[in-house]
Amino acid sequence: MSVVFVHGNPETDAIWDALVARLERDDVVLLSPPGFGAPVPDGFGATVTDYRAWLIAELEALETPVDLVGHDWGGGHVVNVAMTRPDLLRSWATDAIGVYDPGYVWHDMARGWRTPGRGEAMIARAMGGTIEERTARALRMVGRPEVAARLAEAQGPEMGRCVLDLYRSASEPVLQEMARDLPVAATRPGLQITATDDTYVGTADMRRRTAERANAQVVELPGLGHWWMLQEPRRAAEVLTDFWAKLPC
Repeated sequence: MSVVFVHGNPETDAIWDALVARLERDDVVLLSPPGFGAPVPDGFGATVTDYRAWLIAELEALETPVDLVGHDWGGGHVVNVAMTRPDLLRSWATDAIGVYDPGYVWHDMARGWRTPGRGEAMIARAMGGTIEERTARALRMVGRPEVAARLAEAQGPEMGRCVLDLYRSASEPVLQEMARDLPVAATRPGLQITATDDTYVGTADMRRRTAERANAQVVELPGLGHWWMLQEPRRAAEVLTDFWAKLPC
């Protein structure tokens, strides 16, 4: 049974390294969405539905149900797959189910990205500059120099275009329409990982309410923020291992 990890924005699979090292497993697969540490195929639209189709194709290629874990937009893609192709999963885990709550409103930065003109200017600042400047910005986000360096290497105009296309395709009404299929996700065991200081993916109540609609368990990580897997990788590994240990074989 493979464990598959999917990261978000503006990241690469480097965010998982510390957690994966503590799992001590040899069946881990790290998937990088196109534009986020992986090439963008010709004709790829970088919309929320394009990323769902990409992840479905990657899972189909594995030819066996997996334990799927996602962070940030990766967590959004995980829920999207659980709502449409649960047959590809043994289980799913996310930290971002709150974006599918009816009361969710995109955070200030995302609203900026979704605004024509303003979004392009924001991305030019965030993804531009020298490698040293990008590394310094990434370090302020994730707090780990070795991870920040790898994020900076992948950031640039291509990632920036994907950020804009993805967020502009995923308005609150679009996500709420997708959320009508949350009962489908309930056909596979789910886990919502709630880092209590994460301010990007909805309130704790939003995450709890939406998890209930998907019949998913909720585990809280008090005092941890958006990059919980980097702040306390051992605790993160324990949470996932405990969840998987209770699943049917």
